[in-house]
This record gives sequence, structure tokens and C-alpha cells, in this order.
Amino acid sequence: MIRFEHVTKRYADGTTAVDDLSFEVAKGELITLVGPSGCGKTTTMKMVNRLIEPTEGRILLDGEAVADADPVELRRRIGYVIQQVGLFPHKTVLDNTATVPHLLGRPRKAARARAAELLDLVGLDPSVYGDRYPDQLSGGQRQRVGVARALAADPPVLLMDEPFGAVDPVVREHLQNEFLRLQSTLHKTVLFVTHDIEEAVRLGDRIAVYGSGRIEQLDTPATVLGAPATPYTAEFVGADRGLKRLAVTPVEAADLEEPPVVRLDDPAARAAEALAAAGAPWAVVLDADGTPYGWVAAEALTEAGNGPATVRGRARPMAEAVQLGTPLRQALSTLLQHDAGWLAVLDGDRYRGVLTPAALHGALRRATTADAADLARDEVALDTVPRT
Repeated sequence: MIRFEHVTKRYADGTTAVDDLSFEVAKGELITLVGPSGCGKTTTMKMVNRLIEPTEGRILLDGEAVADADPVELRRRIGYVIQQVGLFPHKTVLDNTATVPHLLGRPRKAARARAAELLDLVGLDPSVYGDRYPDQLSGGQRQRVGVARALAADPPVLLMDEPFGAVDPVVREHLQNEFLRLQSTLHKTVLFVTHDIEEAVRLGDRIAVYGSGRIEQLDTPATVLGAPATPYTAEFVGADRGLKRLAVTPVEAADLEEPPVVRLDDPAARAAEALAAAGAPWAVVLDADGTPYGWVAAEALTEAGNGPATVRGRARPMAEAVQLGTPLRQALSTLLQHDAGWLAVLDGDRYRGVLTPAALHGALRRATTADAADLARDEVALDTVPRT
């Protein structure tokens, strides 16, 4: 969808903001451009909609050179979201959102109807917020309006320049979640500029790590964190990149442990025999439908007078479960939040196994090793310290 071919931007004073840049953004792909201030990431983005003209090279949008397009018409076909939003203070939220469709020739009624749809999509009820003015909104709400306005003409491409950088961390995380939800539905082609590596990792299908006017590495978040291509990239993503990697490494079936399983209405004596045969101190308890209920200790199954003689009377409820594909970071947070030694993992409603802290650590090690060696995770055998 977007292709840079040997693009350079050099200013009159000799400063080179972007140096011989070549890369492609596939249709529906979200690439985050991340790096320190002055590294060229915003210049790169602004050359797409000709707010800045390149000195050399060319940029293609859906196969057509942007240099051959009328700048005004080009910008109306590209969604653009900036940190300070840039809403018109004298227009209502609904009219702000309807601006571009109206400029493109849609009747005012149709443009406002489209604006109302988009406001609802970004979580702002148009009946509540449509007649308000920008100064009556919170910072997070204004950013939502900015995203809705950028989407109002249904552009194939979105350019986003640190759109969530001016709000507090809690609101920023909520906006990121909402944007990921939108992107999973709309599949726009997005260039997203940020200086925050955690935001880049969380949002990007791929990350372009910028040095001084050049891309040091362009790859998936997992690869950038697990196998930095250059010393600069390794330093930029930080010594704690292993922890950041938790956010982009999903729980997979191969990561799970499989303790003994008993049913809620099994006789306690039979369940105790099963645990004794397995040499296990506890078991996962499932209900009749195979849904995890909780767990039961072997000693609880053999205690006399401890409720009915079924597992139901001896089992303890489970705090929480997670789904396959959940990021390891979320799984670790859940373990810590509930002070749990394991989490049940589901595939929809079906129980698949449990994730323990040791298994989580192993999953992260396998993922990192797999990226470095260009292997699948299940092909990695981990070295372990022998038990004495």
C-alpha cells in the first residue's frame, strides 16, 4: 500500500532528516515508527501526505507516486491524527467529525450521519457528545474525536503522530485498547509515530526502530525485542526487553502443564486414588461440561468428615482463567494479582492445561531463542539446571 524508494530529506542547512529510506507497508498493516526526538520518524510520515516534500527518491501510495497527486486531494484521502488533535473549537463534536466527508462533497445530512456512526464506533455516544464543543471534553475524549474524524471519509491509510502522547497513562492504555479493537475490525494501513517503545510493541504488526535518519531494524515486535539486529536497537529497546517481550508473546498449548484432572461429582475416594497413582499433590477440578471449577488437594480428598464424599465438597474455586493466545504479560499479571501458583488456560470454553510461573518462564525463553535461531517455538529444547 505504501512504498518508500530511496527517500532522502535534506534541509538547506545541510541537515539530513531522512537518509536513503526504503521500506514497504502492506495493505492493512500497522507499522509503528519509534525512536528518539529528531530521528526522522515524523518527517517520514509527513512525506506520505506531502506536508514535507522529499529531496530525493519517491513514495508510492497504492502504486501511484504521491508527488504526482494534488496535495489537497491527497490529504483528504489520508486520515491524519496528531497529538493535540487539532479540532475546530467553534464547531461541535459532530460537525468536527463530519468535516472531511463534507469537504469531499457529501450532503451535510449524510456527512453528519457518517460522523455519528464513527463517534459511536470510538465509544462516544453521539446523542450525548455530538452537540458538545471540544473544550467540553476531556483529553482522552478529544483524542477519540480526532480518530473518528480521521476515519470519517473511510480512508485506506491512517497517519498517526503520537496521538496518545498527551494523556495520562491510564487513559493512554484505554485509548490503545480501543484503537486495537478498531483496527481489528477496519484493517487500515497505518503509520504510527511514537517515542514509547512499549506503545510501539503493543500496537505494531511491525516496528521500525529509527536511529539518526535511518531505520536500524524493521521487524515484528517479538523479533525486535528478542533478537535486536544492532547494538543501537538493543540499547534503545532497553535491558529489560525480556520483560517487554512478555507483552507480545502469547500463551501457546505447548507451554502448558497437565496436572491430573478430576470431575466435580467424582467420588472423593476415587479421585484420591487417581492422585496417588499419579504421585500428584493436587488436581484440577472440572464440572460436568469440562469447564474448570477449581482445584483440590490430595490431603483434602482423604480427610474424614470433610463434607460430602465427592470432590465437590472438597474442592476450592479457581480465581481466574485465561485464554490461549493471551499475552504472557497479562497471564503473569493475573498470577500475581491472585497470588496463584497456576492459571487454568482455556480454548473458548474448553480446558487445555495450566500455566505455572516456571512454564511461563520457559515459554519466554523458547520464544526468545526461537526468534534468534529462526525456529518455531516448539522446535526449541531448553537447557535446564540438573536437579540434585
